[in-house]
Amino acid sequence: MLIDLHPQPADVARLVSLGMAKRPKQLPAWLLYDAEGSRLFEAICEQPEYGLTRTETALLERHAPALAQALGPGVLVEFGAGSARKVGPLLRSLKPPAYVPLDISAKHLANACVELRQHFPQVPVLGICCDYSQLDQLPAHPLLEGQARLGFYPGSSLGNFTPTDAQALLCQLSKLLGPGGKLLIGIDQPKAVERLEAAYNDAAGVSAAFAKNLLVRLNRDLAGNFDPQLFSYRARWEAEHSRIAMALVSAKEQSVQLAGQVWSFGAGEELITEYSFKYDPEAFRALAAAAGWSCSQSWSDPQGDLSLHLLVQADPAIAGRLC
Repeated sequence: MLIDLHPQPADVARLVSLGMAKRPKQLPAWLLYDAEGSRLFEAICEQPEYGLTRTETALLERHAPALAQALGPGVLVEFGAGSARKVGPLLRSLKPPAYVPLDISAKHLANACVELRQHFPQVPVLGICCDYSQLDQLPAHPLLEGQARLGFYPGSSLGNFTPTDAQALLCQLSKLLGPGGKLLIGIDQPKAVERLEAAYNDAAGVSAAFAKNLLVRLNRDLAGNFDPQLFSYRARWEAEHSRIAMALVSAKEQSVQLAGQVWSFGAGEELITEYSFKYDPEAFRALAAAAGWSCSQSWSDPQGDLSLHLLVQADPAIAGRLC
């Protein structure tokens, strides 16, 4: 079953207008994930430079029994599930009464739900197409009634939010999971600059195609007239912010129409497609604590590239004041 709560076109146009008015111009990262964008992102995960997916998958497979024991019983809710390629080890060890994947791409999510039902026929699946960062509550459904909610947020997707917005999102996830909820989250950690920049600008050009597909989507969905050939792609490590900044860079002065408005670009001006903030374990635990979570256990690969953290909710009164 799939519940579609995808933002309406008018809401998308409003968000795009707000983003284009920023300095630098920046659009919500979830706009990258239409059907083609989701396909390209899966291809990025297969590139030799992008080790995050392989590292996290290996970590989940290696520690799945311990993770399941630490999580305990409850419905497994995955935020930003995509193709749901990482959840298999948890489903096998946890054997939850239901699995609820949330994602912004309806087509991608529907395909993932079909595949999961084939591989795990004993686990009921309820897909929810939505922008989970803007979701006030999970929809009422029998599969969610009377069950503890266990959050799963892999892929270091929290890094796509500024630290302030990431704290707000962690507060939001706490509300969605409800009292007693737990959250297993993946966090990509700082590493050598050349490795980071290569991971987000692979030699095959898949990352560039992923970013430029945003312009194709805007042309299609919001009556834009972007010429993707007049933009180049750049991924750059910004040490002062501990983040990778991914941007489309205008090749010349130009104006584009979008959602009934005209926007000007200077030569060399950036349109930020997304950020990816990196946190060492201490910095992430401080961020989680500021959002009312406590880190009960952590797991990491031998190289210290990525870590998994099991968060439990702090005292409700404290969490309420923080969020």
